[in-house]
Amino acid sequence: MSQDLTLFSVPLFPLGTVLYPGGLLPLRIFEVRYLDMIGKCHRDRSPFGVVTLTKGSEVRKIDPDRAGGDSFADETFHPIGTLATITELSKPQPGLMVIRCTGTQRFRMANYDRLQHGQWVASATPLPDDMAVAIPDDLRSVSTALGNLINTLHARDLEPEQMPMLPPYRLDDCGWVANRWCELLPMPLDQKQRMMALDSPLLRLELVSDLLIKNGLAK
Repeated sequence: MSQDLTLFSVPLFPLGTVLYPGGLLPLRIFEVRYLDMIGKCHRDRSPFGVVTLTKGSEVRKIDPDRAGGDSFADETFHPIGTLATITELSKPQPGLMVIRCTGTQRFRMANYDRLQHGQWVASATPLPDDMAVAIPDDLRSVSTALGNLINTLHARDLEPEQMPMLPPYRLDDCGWVANRWCELLPMPLDQKQRMMALDSPLLRLELVSDLLIKNGLAK
């Protein structure tokens, strides 16, 4: 995605998770609204936007308190999300898609609309990629701990699709290391969202370091 900060249209996939740039996202899709959307994105080789739900569920549900018209429960989500590019797609049975995606660029929604069949579409502005920032000496233990974890996983002879992160492993880059730890560490969804939305990769890594020290995973 170009760094030209102009509005673009993107189909949305609201989820109960946070996708980080460079992150992996496996999905099993069975709702008609998303089967159609993902099929088109795959054919066109275009991304879709992953946004984190603040209200509602991943699967569209009926609101029993509503009668007639649009009786579905409300769905709301954070205004900052991440574009996802489909890297693998299979159809193990009719009405089911299994995909693997990679997070690419963050974006901020200017506005969004729900189409008649329930799919969300947004006008959005791409956010700049994290600047490449070398890891300072006082945060080196955060990178070392991640490198040790990667080595441990490789020692188990995991298949590539079982690894929780994709190579190349940029262990000298603040943003990459911070993003991978944010995916791995247990933290509330809102906290993961706030970390992803931070403009400074160095600040994100500093906050990750605090969490690792608190959990005894780094010094």
